[in-house]
Amino acid sequence: MTDYLKDALKKAAMFCAYQERTQQEVRDRLKDWGVIGDDAEEVIAELIQQNYLNEERFAKSFAGGKFRVKGWGKRKIKQHLQQRGITGYNLDQAMKEIEPDDYRTTLADLLTKKRQSIRDDNPLVIKQKLVRYALSKGYESDLVWQVVEGM
Repeated sequence: MTDYLKDALKKAAMFCAYQERTQQEVRDRLKDWGVIGDDAEEVIAELIQQNYLNEERFAKSFAGGKFRVKGWGKRKIKQHLQQRGITGYNLDQAMKEIEPDDYRTTLADLLTKKRQSIRDDNPLVIKQKLVRYALSKGYESDLVWQVVEGM
């Protein structure tokens, strides 16, 4: 490995150590640094071997974090992971990070909190606003309707 690649590897390792990254994010950053083609792939392969880069770990931490911190639903999390190039096995593992009981409870809590901010007396308008809000957060419509009807 040339000194040029060793420097790129060191910078990329620091980039990955700061927070979990996808291979595509690292590839884009390497391109910004002028490392392209086989050189970039060699650096990525070395990062994977040294465990700086692990897409399953990224997908799990991303899904868990977006669910716990931002209250996102599975549909929105899945969409964002796919935009980052995460598919198949890693995507399935990420979705398993979200416990079904926690998922429903979080949705109910979000809707209860949202209900307090809605200034309307018409029950149909309130339901409509709650459903629209939950769908925008990425929750599945059948689950949203079950929770809204149970409120």
